[in-house]
Amino acid sequence: QVHVEESGGGLVQPGGSLTLSCVASGRTVSRDGMGWFRRAPGKEREVVAAINWSGGDTTYADSVKGRFTISRDNAKNTEDLQMNSLNPEDTAVYYCARTTVPIATSRSELYRYWGQGTQVTVSS
Repeated sequence: QVHVEESGGGLVQPGGSLTLSCVASGRTVSRDGMGWFRRAPGKEREVVAAINWSGGDTTYADSVKGRFTISRDNAKNTEDLQMNSLNPEDTAVYYCARTTVPIATSRSELYRYWGQGTQVTVSS
């Protein structure tokens, strides 16, 4: 069994920054894709960002381009999401996830392992 866990969520003021981290343990796939998703209250889950196995290819939702950066450290088996210029519309539960294919993809059905989520609240 693979266990995925996010950390770094919390309360931040509009315009502020926050970094989310994710680590996986167990029998992880070496050449996996990684992604971040979020679910706001009353909204459907949406993809935020994704990265391929080597870190050379990334995709972002239009709403976060230029503000969020996804990265991975294969030596540490971690996945980060740097969030800048946060606004109240970014308030959501954020989930990290990992595929068993080596691509950056927004297709949620390709993500096999999911974390439990971490709350990000942007408010004055």
